[in-house]
Amino acid sequence: MDETPKIGAILPALNVEAHLGPLLANIGRAAPGVTALVIDDGCTDRTAGGAELIVHPRNMGKGAALLTGFAWAVENGYDWVFTMDADGQHLPAEMPNFLRAAENGKLDVVIGTRMQDNDDMPWLRRMTNIFTSAVISRLCGTRIPDTQNGYRLLRVSYLDGLVLKTRNYDMESEILVRLARRGARLGSVPVSTIYGEQQSSINPVRDTVRFFRLVAALVFDRDG
Repeated sequence: MDETPKIGAILPALNVEAHLGPLLANIGRAAPGVTALVIDDGCTDRTAGGAELIVHPRNMGKGAALLTGFAWAVENGYDWVFTMDADGQHLPAEMPNFLRAAENGKLDVVIGTRMQDNDDMPWLRRMTNIFTSAVISRLCGTRIPDTQNGYRLLRVSYLDGLVLKTRNYDMESEILVRLARRGARLGSVPVSTIYGEQQSSINPVRDTVRFFRLVAALVFDRDG
């Protein structure tokens, strides 16, 4: 890990008013040196507040929110950036584990994995994760147990100039492949599996089609 690195956390947010305040407080306790950035992706409630904020005037999707956050990290000279869901599914208390994994494993990207304790994961989601992770691992050239997990730590230098062609949930898979092709070293760290009352906004049919389109594009696009 870099000496006294500048670390941020990108929180794409859509109507998570009930979760954001506790999440920000927990980040402050678990990782007091981390600056949280909330991307208000067209919220219609009072999600924003208590952190640095960038507002999308309309909902543009999680992928677009991540791109906004990546640009912020590059422009403001961050060394590392976390990506986390803003709905309480990711535990800030586990952030130090990512930092240790990056340092000990000399990694550039650390992806959380829930697959070591997935008994409570819905069956369809578990099977989908196993399949998509196998495909993306093959494209990355290294095993990634849970490629759909949005809880990550990324070295910002690899994000500078990164060109992405997707904007929805398939973008999280594309990011890994693009970074691997840039030479980033990828690894994983176990994280807790938490499911609250919130419903997943992933559409099984639409997002499966998008995934296969992405895979086809990546197979034929070898430029990174």
